[in-house]
Amino acid sequence: MSYVLECPNCGPREVTDFGFGGEYVERPTERPSFRELNRYVYFRRNAAGVQREWWVHRSGCGEWFLAERDTRDNAVQWTALPADAPAPGAAAEPDVELAR
Repeated sequence: MSYVLECPNCGPREVTDFGFGGEYVERPTERPSFRELNRYVYFRRNAAGVQREWWVHRSGCGEWFLAERDTRDNAVQWTALPADAPAPGAAAEPDVELAR
């Protein structure tokens, strides 16, 4: 299924211009145990619904960014550079053009 994703630098592009980097997971703040490191590297929620994800604009600027997307219908709620992204759990204003 093809859909539009908006690069924070280059603007809206077809999703085929991007590379999926996986579900966003908070990094451990201190030195993790082997069990915590294993959980961080390998385990994901993979839930149907809205999730925060890493994407890279591989056919454009090469920038990594975050997107919040509904995995059931690929409706993109927002995209942002990591420094500009809302805190996890905070509601962001959806981009009307991309949330169709």
